[in-house]
Amino acid sequence: MTRWLLWLIGGTLLGGIVHLATVLALPKAATQDAYARIAAISPVNAVVPLPPPSPDGAILPFMDPAFASAVCRYDLSKGPLKLSVPVSPAYTSVSFYTRSDVAYYAINDRAAGRRVIELDLMTTKQRELLPEDEEVTAADRLIVESPSDTGLIVLRALAPEPGMTTAASRSLATARCEPQTGSG
Repeated sequence: MTRWLLWLIGGTLLGGIVHLATVLALPKAATQDAYARIAAISPVNAVVPLPPPSPDGAILPFMDPAFASAVCRYDLSKGPLKLSVPVSPAYTSVSFYTRSDVAYYAINDRAAGRRVIELDLMTTKQRELLPEDEEVTAADRLIVESPSDTGLIVLRALAPEPGMTTAASRSLATARCEPQTGSG
């Protein structure tokens, strides 16, 4: 009886270890992650509107049908980006993800306090190359440091009622995600 109990405990423990290892390893082994799915529909350093989620599926996981969404697949290897997102009448958010789907920064229209969310996206090395004068590092210039050269920026605008979906989509249609020109 004790022998069977030990086998049962050992099997359960081994099964738990295998399960945990599998759950932790699968995200790294997945070939169709969010970045790969977006790469199929989006050029680099450009904002592309996403189709609304349907019962059959969505391009990104956990998409909410109450939000109009757009995405910018970025590559900072050639220089920093300038992001400009007009805010929608209800609510607008901007989220930043690394190539491996790790969220590292988010901002919404309430935190930005403006009619347009404007920021510069760059790597730590690119930030170190900025001149140290007051005009460049002014408090009203928002600089986001990316931990990687590539990643995704997800833009969302709330449509609190189904009839406001067009207005939310229109606000994201004029968003820009472009390489910076000049010295910044």
